[in-house]
Amino acid sequence: MPLTRRNFLINGSLSFAAGAFSPLLVQAKAKESAPADLKDWDSVRREFELAPDYIHLALFFLASHPRPVRQAIEQYRAKIDANPLVTVDNAMFEQTEENMPLRVTRAIANYIGCNAQDIALTQNTTTGLALLYHGLPLREGDEILTTTHDHYVHHESIRLATGRCGATWRKVALFDSYDSISPDEIAERVRKAIGPKTRAVGVTWVHSSSGVRLPIARIAGAVADVNRGREEKDRVLLIVDGVHGLGVEDPKITALGCDAFAAGTHKWLFGPRGTGFVWAKPAVWQRMRPVIPSFTSPEIFAAWEEQHDPQTSPRAAWFSPGGFQAYEHFWAVPEAIRFHQNIGSTRITSRIHELNAQMKEGLARMANLQLYTPRDENLSAGMVCFDVKGTKPEEVVKRLLAQRIVASTTPYRVSYARVACSVVNTPQEVESVLGAIRAMA
Repeated sequence: MPLTRRNFLINGSLSFAAGAFSPLLVQAKAKESAPADLKDWDSVRREFELAPDYIHLALFFLASHPRPVRQAIEQYRAKIDANPLVTVDNAMFEQTEENMPLRVTRAIANYIGCNAQDIALTQNTTTGLALLYHGLPLREGDEILTTTHDHYVHHESIRLATGRCGATWRKVALFDSYDSISPDEIAERVRKAIGPKTRAVGVTWVHSSSGVRLPIARIAGAVADVNRGREEKDRVLLIVDGVHGLGVEDPKITALGCDAFAAGTHKWLFGPRGTGFVWAKPAVWQRMRPVIPSFTSPEIFAAWEEQHDPQTSPRAAWFSPGGFQAYEHFWAVPEAIRFHQNIGSTRITSRIHELNAQMKEGLARMANLQLYTPRDENLSAGMVCFDVKGTKPEEVVKRLLAQRIVASTTPYRVSYARVACSVVNTPQEVESVLGAIRAMA
């Protein structure tokens, strides 16, 4: 029988060879040293190979891998290098407990509180948002509503998707001043902005422009109010860019009430670089159209071989982009989640909020400084944005870097200086940073 992917999927034609490499799943094991005490924050910091002479306040940009993730990546890479065909075929196309996409989606599902079948694997938030918006069955005259506060990739995904089908898009401001942000007003502005042709609302959980954290549950309630008077085909979907909330806030994102959620794992979760996911409700996947051929859906490949369209409704796996990828990174995602869970999600949330509250309180006391991020922890997360009066944001960041403090600027038309405390930071580092900023202000 010719060896085709369908034959492999159905008959496991390489099982005899794969046995030499089973079980594929690796466990990140400590080297000769004792296991890290993840209840101790200094021990958590030592799991990272971060330059020790810098204060790192920009790890949300791209993660440094903690030791368990580094080791898992290297072990998977070694297996692939030793026998690429057998390792990848066994891991990707055998529909057994050794199937790695299934293992990865199960780990993510356990973390965010959903069914693994409702998760598509992507490379990053950008890809996830593009898959969602381009997958919507938009018609000419339909509209997507978003906000003035969202990132370039969110706006651009919407612009490209609407421009291909004669749909339109519109932006609304959720607040007028950083000094008077109200969760109720935010939800009400969204509700009032939804029009009869609106088919989706796109928002960002935590704004990288200001550090503002949106009340997603209240926004979801406002969208639900609108949907009560609509037919199913005209139902408004709530789509969330969640990358800067994931790994900081309560991970059970399905409880937020949104319809779809896209995020990379390689920021606050410290996951392997180049990995992410999209979660959506089953009914959402069913109404959408895949954009990129998938390697994780046997029925699609079988339909192609049999020369007909798939006979079932779309599901999440249909939306995971296929093609050959950095498999060792994707397969190591469960180790990042395990590392996070071993520390404790509640402890991580408390630690990040405590450090950033310390930063905000210190900045708020400086006379020549404007703080933009709300001091209310219900409206903020891990980022703190500010201006030193009379000094451009890029100059602030440059001066901090000269003192080995890694900060960043917000990549928006109106830019601010930005610092972000994560679990690798300490209260002493926060005081050092405040001292450096105070000298400028």
